[in-house]
Amino acid sequence: MMEYVKICFRKYATFSGRARRAEFWYFFLFLLPLTLLSYMNQYAWQNEALAILLGIIAIVVFIPRLAVAVRRLHDTNHSGWWILINLILFIGTIYYLYLLASEGDHGDNQYGPDPKAVEEI
Repeated sequence: MMEYVKICFRKYATFSGRARRAEFWYFFLFLLPLTLLSYMNQYAWQNEALAILLGIIAIVVFIPRLAVAVRRLHDTNHSGWWILINLILFIGTIYYLYLLASEGDHGDNQYGPDPKAVEEI
């Protein structure tokens, strides 16, 4: 798991290429506790120091989170602009999650070589 998280931070602002499902979802799982902690603080604890720390962390991980999502969309042969489908409430989000969970294209596509064939770990 941590190898995929390292890849995401190594490719901090790399929006080109493709990302495997494992790379995206392990990074998502890595960020999930921070997100839950942020919500708990916002609605239950309201600790100002923790809010500042979580805000800084959110700013730091925003670019790699966006970059890995765009690379994941590239793996399904979709433009990174498909991330904006989230603006369509409910239906757009469901389709976006479908794209993220879909198996990537086999072989090369317009966004680069198959990440399963070119194992980076």
